[in-house]
Amino acid sequence: MDRGYFIAEIEACSGTMYRVAWSILRNEADVQDALQDAALKAWEKRDKLREEKYFRTWITRILINACYDTQRKRRHTVSMDEISEQAAVTSALDPTLAMALEALPEKLRLPLVLCYSEGMSYEEAAAALRIPVTTLRGRIHRGKNELRKELNAE
Repeated sequence: MDRGYFIAEIEACSGTMYRVAWSILRNEADVQDALQDAALKAWEKRDKLREEKYFRTWITRILINACYDTQRKRRHTVSMDEISEQAAVTSALDPTLAMALEALPEKLRLPLVLCYSEGMSYEEAAAALRIPVTTLRGRIHRGKNELRKELNAE
């Protein structure tokens, strides 16, 4: 994989990568750190990607791992500034839906974000999360049910 192809693919995936990182970290500084770490790790390990058509899934998995690394490094409380940043990022969604989605546990929220917000197929999302497709489907089903409960309670 040459430098030009790598840069073009990273730029094509940048919006998706940002939203995935934000859904995990919910802090602008941490998101930027994770994005940089993921890009660096991907560049260093670019020879490990067997088929370039799976670049998006591969880079998403690297990013998710970088986000988890960032979380482990920085256990912190949520400040009021972060809540307002979060609201700005999710402003494209119905505010009630955005709040209900943010209330979901990460393992239910992330499959919904990958499949419905980012347009990944179930197979791509399952590969990115390193879970079987059946597990992904179960988490999406449970996530939708939790969203329904939350939205109907209001």
